[in-house]
Amino acid sequence: MVFQAKNMAISRFLLLCSNLFYLKPPNLHSLRSFFFIPATLALITSLCILFYISFTSNIFLFPHQTHLQFSYSRIEGSISKKGSISTFSPEPTSSNPHFNSNSSSILESFKNPTLNAHNFANLSFLDFPNPVVELQKVSNFTKDVNLPGIESHGPVEFSKVSNGHDENNNVFHDRDIFTENYKEMNKSLKIYVYPHKLDHPFSNALLPVDFEPGGNYASESYFKKVLVKSHFITKDPVKADLFFMPFSIARLRHDPRVGINGLQDFIASYVLNISHEYPYWNRTGGTDHFYVACHSVGRSAMAKTIEVKLNAIQVVCSSSYFLSAYVAHKDVSLPQIWPRKGPASDLRSNDRKQLAFFAGSMNSPVREKLLQAWRNDSEISINTRSLFKPYTEELLSSKFCLHVKGYEVNTARASDALYHGCIPVIIANHYDLPFTDILNWKSFSVVVATLDIPLLKEILEGLSNNDYFALQNNVLNVRKHFQWHFPPVDFDAFYMVMYELWLRRSSLRVLL
Repeated sequence: MVFQAKNMAISRFLLLCSNLFYLKPPNLHSLRSFFFIPATLALITSLCILFYISFTSNIFLFPHQTHLQFSYSRIEGSISKKGSISTFSPEPTSSNPHFNSNSSSILESFKNPTLNAHNFANLSFLDFPNPVVELQKVSNFTKDVNLPGIESHGPVEFSKVSNGHDENNNVFHDRDIFTENYKEMNKSLKIYVYPHKLDHPFSNALLPVDFEPGGNYASESYFKKVLVKSHFITKDPVKADLFFMPFSIARLRHDPRVGINGLQDFIASYVLNISHEYPYWNRTGGTDHFYVACHSVGRSAMAKTIEVKLNAIQVVCSSSYFLSAYVAHKDVSLPQIWPRKGPASDLRSNDRKQLAFFAGSMNSPVREKLLQAWRNDSEISINTRSLFKPYTEELLSSKFCLHVKGYEVNTARASDALYHGCIPVIIANHYDLPFTDILNWKSFSVVVATLDIPLLKEILEGLSNNDYFALQNNVLNVRKHFQWHFPPVDFDAFYMVMYELWLRRSSLRVLL
């Protein structure tokens, strides 16, 4: 009976299978549909999602042009890059929650006139909590916009699109927006500088210098000297758009009480001090604060104050977006300018017989590659030792002047070239060029990737005469933006930096 029951069950199973696959096609179709319907719905849903994204996002149109947004700043009327950063913002309290119970002793150390580098080395700091920073990639629709320049200098045109140069030779991304916002900036931007008295033990680094700055890192001192005497300053912090931390990295590194080894602790103590004495840092986590530094050591000086690096606006010469210490569109690229007296002569001279010129030490692989490729060329002059002619004469007799990455992406060679009417050639990958929010660098310079150094001569000689004269004409138009003056002159380096800061101000106001 058991055997018979098993046979009967098997027979019924075979009969069912035959009905499904042979005898009753409709049932087969139903069974297959049971499995294919969910897969079909999933496919249709996916296609609908992709279809929707393609019409509502630029992700498929501009995959390589991105920038950062900061959720704190919703800049009204801004031009090129605007946005906001979502940052760590502690609630204002009587004591800063960032610091531990040793805070008071550190504050006393900071105020102590006898503080020296040894004292700094012995200070202990707890790590600051990491700010919650959201880096949103959005399409950058203004990076390559070329619109009419702010001034008319005659009908100079490129003969063709050549080597990445646009037929539009104007130096500003958008003249109309820039001029409108520039006027608004001059009327409304207010900055509060944290006050320090002349008898402060570090007044030499906190107060502006009482002489005319000079040298390779003069931009840092020039900015502070001009700012404190400008109409942008407010004594009422309630009216301030931004707060300036006036410590000088360049002067601190030469102070025997601090030096390079004590910079990190000094900056940590300074931020601790202002966060205890004032409510302004705590209410925004430092997003409306900024400092200025031209020496590259300023980057490592923020190692013990992570919220300064991630939240505050860093106005620095060492502006490489390849490094995590610099955040493009939050931070500002400060031009490295060696101040020069009086106007340069013969800027439009036709006596520029030399194709290209570079002078500098071989302190980077990029420069070594340049030397290896062109050391024996008769038209490209690469100098690693003393020059036969004065530096100024070399610049005035060259069509193109090379700005080549050394220890850092920045040097004063680009501004030197502009000052002497020589077209700068930028050979420094990942360099966030100064005033790139405002100026169209492609209209007055040539950017060459490091890998293309062997093609340098071909690139430069590939420019037509019209291309060259259009570039040089624009060099003469923009050179005023790369000069310091005291007192400042409209559209000079000081006002251009102020405009960059104005773009990064926050429209958010926290009532005190």
